[in-house]
Amino acid sequence: MTTGAEWKDMFHAARDGDVEMVRFQLDAGVDVDYAHPEMQSTALVEACLGGHREVAHLLLDRGADPTLASDMEECTPIEAARRSGLDDVVLRLRSLGAQEPPPPAKPRGPVVRWLSRISGR
Repeated sequence: MTTGAEWKDMFHAARDGDVEMVRFQLDAGVDVDYAHPEMQSTALVEACLGGHREVAHLLLDRGADPTLASDMEECTPIEAARRSGLDDVVLRLRSLGAQEPPPPAKPRGPVVRWLSRISGR
């Protein structure tokens, strides 16, 4: 079972791009998908947001869920990888079943039409 302290070490290593520490933590049995109850964040999303492709690939190699959203950052791994320009990670996440989130729906109605007219859009 993963403890908060073990996860914290792996989380910080993923955030900092420390591949060897992430590998050490995984080898020691830290759950690759563990999200701390208070933080609700995943190492995969953190690695992607930090632009650490090697860590992201290592986590995926070790079975990280490519669709597991991170509540703290309010994004999925594919959104995090896209934000950081990790195109190879985006492609791998897609190949593992991750899907791009749909674009936000545009509200419709008289207020939107009125706002569009006055803003010239």
